[in-house]
Amino acid sequence: MTITVRPGITVMFTGDSITDCQRLASEDGLGFGYPLRVAGEWGLRHPERPVTWLNTGIGGNKVMDLEARWQADVLDARPDVVSILVGVNDMGWHSLDPEGHVIPAEEFEAGYDRLLAPLAGTGTELILIEPFLLPIHGTVEAGAALVGEEERKQWRADLDPKIRAVRRLAREYGAHLLAADGMFAELAATTGPEYWSTDGVHPTPAGHAALAAAWLRLVA
Repeated sequence: MTITVRPGITVMFTGDSITDCQRLASEDGLGFGYPLRVAGEWGLRHPERPVTWLNTGIGGNKVMDLEARWQADVLDARPDVVSILVGVNDMGWHSLDPEGHVIPAEEFEAGYDRLLAPLAGTGTELILIEPFLLPIHGTVEAGAALVGEEERKQWRADLDPKIRAVRRLAREYGAHLLAADGMFAELAATTGPEYWSTDGVHPTPAGHAALAAAWLRLVA
């Protein structure tokens, strides 16, 4: 089943830096990543069905951060479709921030559930995008920290149960799941992971295009 996009609906993208993608520096507030690509491609294909596209992603956000601003930044806009990509900052936070603590999968899932609960039964369509981590090679900078192979192994062990939590919540709420982690693993097997993300987390232009294409397959 796909989401039927009716003329005049409002679609909200929200999450962390992957969604944010410098939205405040962009003229239309959509940023320069997959939300802009989705809006552009939809507009090209369906000029007879205009859509209001909104982006409230904020770089560095975790589920707890989304929860703190959920009413003002998402619910008050009364969107018809809400697309969420969050989780990569809930993974390995303790390894980058000396004051950060391990966020258990149960805590992550409970917080995510609280985001979705107010939307249940409202007619709002939900798209949950799996957080993802690409198996790039070598050591890269992540903020002030250097992240190498060992850190990424720890991150993967931390992320996998959170991905499973997103899948469970998608089933529970009847949401559409965009299986981004599996998609990027499959793409990386043929081209190498660095083609899709130079740091394993933030997509390249091709990575954003892949996310947008997968997103558009969920709507009609």
